[in-house]
Amino acid sequence: MKYVAHLEKDRKLSKTIVEALPELELHSNLPLRLMASIMSQQLSTKVAKVIYQRFLDLYNGKNPKPAEVLATPSISLREIGLSNAKVGYILNVASFCIEQKITDKKLQQLSNEEIVDLLTQIKGVGKWTVEMLLMFSLGREDVFAVDDFGIQQAMIKLYRLENLEKKILKEKMLAISTKWSPYRTYACLHLWQWKDEK
Repeated sequence: MKYVAHLEKDRKLSKTIVEALPELELHSNLPLRLMASIMSQQLSTKVAKVIYQRFLDLYNGKNPKPAEVLATPSISLREIGLSNAKVGYILNVASFCIEQKITDKKLQQLSNEEIVDLLTQIKGVGKWTVEMLLMFSLGREDVFAVDDFGIQQAMIKLYRLENLEKKILKEKMLAISTKWSPYRTYACLHLWQWKDEK
């Protein structure tokens, strides 16, 4: 893989690279993937999958368009196991995507920063949620999720960044991550994997 040799220049990070990971992919129906990301927040992967499947079942297993989601009664969304707050956020995403004419093509033409600026205007969508969309749905190779708790934990351990206040910790993490560019997403994937295996 093209990124391995580049990331292995960082000796500490190279400890996390046991084997190359599959290449990132571009997925379709990005508004739906943003909604799925909101549904999965603060849930285990297993529970998130169950809720997402129940969500798709509301539309006979098909991928709904934003207009279909907006037309779904809130009570139906509550009944699949979503909190009131998440129901509101999902409907916010649907209405924003309709108003702003958000399409896969439109998002693909924007830079990472432009996508973050655009989508964080939606109430309930934070920077971390958009970064996950960039990584896992848009297949962007150079995203660094500095606010991700798992990445923070992995880097604290790997780079001995214990006992730093949050602001300084993030500054140090960003400084370290600059040498991983343009493959910071892959670095994050390896850090997550390494942390989970520890």
